[in-house]
Amino acid sequence: MKSFCLTALLFITLAGCSSNQSALNAHGHSAIALQHLIIGMIVICTVIWLIVTGFLAWTLIRRGEVRQDEVSTRIMTTSVKSAATATAVIVAGLTLASFYTTRSLSISGHPAVVVTVKAQQWWWQFIYKDQNDVTIFQTANELHVPVGENVQLELESIDVIHSFWVPSLAGKLDLIPGRRNLLTLRADRPGIYRGQCAEFCGLQHSHMALLVIAQDEVDFQRWAAGQAAAAIEPTVEEASAGKAVFNSKPCAACHTVRGTPAVGTSGPDLTHVGGRQTIAAGLLQTTRGSLAAWIADPQTVKPGNNMPTVPLTSDELRQLAAYMETLK
Repeated sequence: MKSFCLTALLFITLAGCSSNQSALNAHGHSAIALQHLIIGMIVICTVIWLIVTGFLAWTLIRRGEVRQDEVSTRIMTTSVKSAATATAVIVAGLTLASFYTTRSLSISGHPAVVVTVKAQQWWWQFIYKDQNDVTIFQTANELHVPVGENVQLELESIDVIHSFWVPSLAGKLDLIPGRRNLLTLRADRPGIYRGQCAEFCGLQHSHMALLVIAQDEVDFQRWAAGQAAAAIEPTVEEASAGKAVFNSKPCAACHTVRGTPAVGTSGPDLTHVGGRQTIAAGLLQTTRGSLAAWIADPQTVKPGNNMPTVPLTSDELRQLAAYMETLK
């Protein structure tokens, strides 16, 4: 039984070592600085714990040998003074380490990409801009960045306080209504890095995730060119019928599909929604079935979100899901 409990405890402990979203799985300049600080603090605290535990054990072993003579008093006084001095030095050292780590979070250099990040209950809007601050295109819940380049994020909130946190690439920074905060990311290698809103923002706070997809320069430029293009025209009859359904229903009043009459701004831009890995801020994988489930009853899938339930027949739902799937 004892062996079983120890094994279970080991597995529970190792379960927290997943690299899906971990500050100890750093692949960006800022995240690496934070990782070094965390490891340094863990090592120092572990050493302190071992020393204190050792003294406690030594005291318990010698508890019958305690003397109250002058030598013992002098040793006790010296020990207390040494402990106080060591405490002051350690606290001062950790404070300085935190200060310099905070300074290192500001990455110098001109950004290669500028993205305005707008957080709202409960999804992320990413607006890509050129060097003249002109919008090129926008997407939702997926942030693509070129590897090895500085990406400047202009963080804004539409409603309540949110917090942008991709632990493998940088520390978290709040998005506050009426204020713009700046955060610079730089991914050191290609990969997909999960992020999360790290400030409680309401009912679906835990379902407000994002993906940062770091690509080499060629792949990033290819992706950006595709995102800047208008939506492709459906070639299948079912998807063409779905496009007509989309533009005849309230969908077009809330969402934008560039190249069509749909120019709504209250919901995510759906021009290339079929090419995203997830929908509903990471809640569902982007499949035709997931799209249909989300369209049919968004309040069951993600209670409290701002998307209304649109009355559709079974044929209209099937056609609309087929159209969304083609938007890549």
